[in-house]
Amino acid sequence: MKRARRAAPGPLPVLGLLLLLGALPGLWTVLLRREAAAAQREPDPEPRPPAGPPPGRWGWGRSPAARSEPGGGGQKTFRALLAVPAAGREERGGEGRFAAAPSPPPAAAASPVERGIFWSRELEEQVPPGFAAEEAAAWLSAARTARVASLERGGCGRSSNRLARLSDGSRACVRYGINPEQIQGEALSYHLAGVLGMQERLPPMALALVEARGRQWEPVREELRGSHWAEGAVVSLTRWVDNLTAVVAPAPWGAEAGAGRRLQPLSAGELGGLPPSQLVELVQWSDLILFDYLTANFDRLVSNLFSLQWDPRVMHRATSNLLRAPDGGLVFMDNEAGLVHGYRLLAMWDPYNEPLLRSVCVFREGTARRVAELHRRRSAAAELRRRYRAREPLWARLGFLSERQAELLQARVDFVHRHIAHCRAQAAVL
Repeated sequence: MKRARRAAPGPLPVLGLLLLLGALPGLWTVLLRREAAAAQREPDPEPRPPAGPPPGRWGWGRSPAARSEPGGGGQKTFRALLAVPAAGREERGGEGRFAAAPSPPPAAAASPVERGIFWSRELEEQVPPGFAAEEAAAWLSAARTARVASLERGGCGRSSNRLARLSDGSRACVRYGINPEQIQGEALSYHLAGVLGMQERLPPMALALVEARGRQWEPVREELRGSHWAEGAVVSLTRWVDNLTAVVAPAPWGAEAGAGRRLQPLSAGELGGLPPSQLVELVQWSDLILFDYLTANFDRLVSNLFSLQWDPRVMHRATSNLLRAPDGGLVFMDNEAGLVHGYRLLAMWDPYNEPLLRSVCVFREGTARRVAELHRRRSAAAELRRRYRAREPLWARLGFLSERQAELLQARVDFVHRHIAHCRAQAAVL
């Protein structure tokens, strides 16, 4: 039996196949266009917030809120929130409707340091103003003429000191020194701060002469008898400031020193990731440490460092004679150990004061400029004397620095100037 032969395909099926093959490129193009259009209509997947900065060298990398959350996630930073576009948000323009463009990446945060060793101008502008010169001058003028309405014990340090209520309604701490050089040191330190351009960090201070029968003290004659103050003694009147709080030394001075390690320089490379509030405080601390070195003041952070030998947690406690105002400004209190008393005890306290100075390698540019000028002109004592005599009517009662003390002040200015130059050279290498 013969097999039936399969009929050859007719011309129509062959033609259809050829047409289908020819249409494939066009169909592929349409599909690609539809896919591209769909991609434009759909928002990009929401990116993850950028990881926060790693903890700083001294443990300042995160805010207290972040540290309190499990896993250290904390609240999103403002930069992270800016980096996340609002998914599905649409804008209307004319008759059309279109998806919002993805948010651009956040701009890098401005560096807190300029030219390697100076706090940025933007950061310095955030530092609380402290005691304005005009306000301080007005208070000093009023305090010198006001009568002392009452004297109270407590609130002003040593038991020999008093809190005075003045007839103009203000209050002042009246400090009676164990010896005259403490009041002299208080006055000279206040005016040296003016020479250095940092007097706004110190409460206004004036000298007063204790005269039980004088007009200023007549209302408190009985209180003076119980105070055991010597007639004719020079005391200091320092403006009382309300609502001050204690200050704990920040790292590196707190954490590094408290751990018994050698203090490391505070440099630009150590500041990444610190919040603005901590940077603003560091600006003030850099001035404080420089100021305490020049005056050889041992009765502040230096005394805490000294106490480490028997109290390993002292750096986690309040710093002596340093307080914080409600606006975050630091107040350099009670500077009577400076310049005179401190200069007599250099051998004992400079092993602590000098490492503190070397631990700072970022400065306010204005402070560095004034130090450079005092160094160039070799005029530290002369400018202090000029300012002291012009602004303190009772300056002659206590006198000025001895020739040897004036030489020590200039030598310490020169040392600070060399240290700043060293920091500049180190920053240029990095």
